[in-house]
Amino acid sequence: MLNQLIHFRDRVRAVFSLSGKTSPKSTGRRRYLNNLVLHFRPTTVPEATLPLTLSWGLGGMALVLVLVQWCTGSLLNFIYEPIPSLAYDSVRIIRNEVVFGKLVRNLHHWGANLLVLTAFLHLLRVFFTSAFYPPRHLTWIAGLGLLALVLLSNFTGYLLPYDQLAYWAVTICTGMLDYLPWLGPHLKALLMAGNEIGPAALKLFYTVHATVLPAMFLFLMAYHFWRVRKAGGLVVPPQTGGRSEGPPVRVPTVPNLIVRELAMAAVLLAVLLLLAVLFDAPLDAPANPGLSPNPTKAPWYFAGLQELLLHFPPVLAVSVIPLLTGLVLLLIPFLTEPEDSAGLWFGYRHDRRAALIAVAVGVVITLLWVLFDEYGQTKGALPTGGLSLRSVMPLLFWLLGPLGFYFGLRRWFALSRQGAFQAVFVLLVSAFITLTVIGVGFRGPGMRLVWPGG
Repeated sequence: MLNQLIHFRDRVRAVFSLSGKTSPKSTGRRRYLNNLVLHFRPTTVPEATLPLTLSWGLGGMALVLVLVQWCTGSLLNFIYEPIPSLAYDSVRIIRNEVVFGKLVRNLHHWGANLLVLTAFLHLLRVFFTSAFYPPRHLTWIAGLGLLALVLLSNFTGYLLPYDQLAYWAVTICTGMLDYLPWLGPHLKALLMAGNEIGPAALKLFYTVHATVLPAMFLFLMAYHFWRVRKAGGLVVPPQTGGRSEGPPVRVPTVPNLIVRELAMAAVLLAVLLLLAVLFDAPLDAPANPGLSPNPTKAPWYFAGLQELLLHFPPVLAVSVIPLLTGLVLLLIPFLTEPEDSAGLWFGYRHDRRAALIAVAVGVVITLLWVLFDEYGQTKGALPTGGLSLRSVMPLLFWLLGPLGFYFGLRRWFALSRQGAFQAVFVLLVSAFITLTVIGVGFRGPGMRLVWPGG
């Protein structure tokens, strides 16, 4: 037995090249291991990338939340039944009868919502620190794919409780596809596995949510982290007075980076656990296709899109705006040139001032537009069949407004192309967040504007 242990020790040393001499074969094994396993974290990192305010640990927080979703979702799978007649009762059993079942379900629910928020904030962090230019452009594109998977995971999981809230929220979302030209009806029929939400749709949503999307997550996350390592990690911010000519000072990853990441993960898990203990995941009455609640709202992460439908022509709100937004996000690394301010939040001081102006303009213009469209005379102002003010004004707002804002900032504030583009991005994000807040908190019966709780 002792001889076998000694032989095993010698083999381990040979594989990891811990002995004095290394053969070409053992060197190849070590290179293979470094490429597949040891690439997750380098041995040293630039000291300038360690401050929390550079990245806020958002990428690592998203990874922790994905792992939480996998663990809690696996536990829920032991009891959940993806059949309309049993789905609601299985969720009720998890909540009321299974030991720690309510806690696990609450962790899964709040983890999913925090994951959407964290992934979105991570995207904003990468954009506002200009960390999307080559050689990080593929990392940016993979991150967009991961954000899409996060939204798809939340959407497919939203139906699984099969209560009134889930049934009609998914109905609203799938109904938006009717306004998508050509492909819309086919995509809707594919998602619903028929003409209406029923056993086939629930089974499809469950299968995609529990098997297909996790596999896609695993592949795309591995590629995303690999691209981060290939690009050298986080963008090193310039030093005061300009970028240093020499290489950045590097410090050991352990404990300098690992301890920070573990601390952020501990804080995140504590916040998630607190939410799961204090606030239960919602469970409405069982799904009733014949009784629509009033108001019927999409999930909060699609509330901005639903709000667009109230003010914009459907084709513009569901088709043109989302497709243009996705295309611009994909092309962002190639639309502007990198500057020396890469790694700094919002670039230079005048860029930050322009971003603040963009936030104010985006919020105020959006609020005025919603109020004018709600209480003004734009709806039905001209006969249907011709051009109406309601059809023309959104086009002017979305096409000419950002362009005018872009050229105005470049002329009056002497911004660079990147700074002006960033301000336009802030303008549109502020407008969309404002629409989302209005849709979630200020829409009552008949989707009329109301005060929260009123």
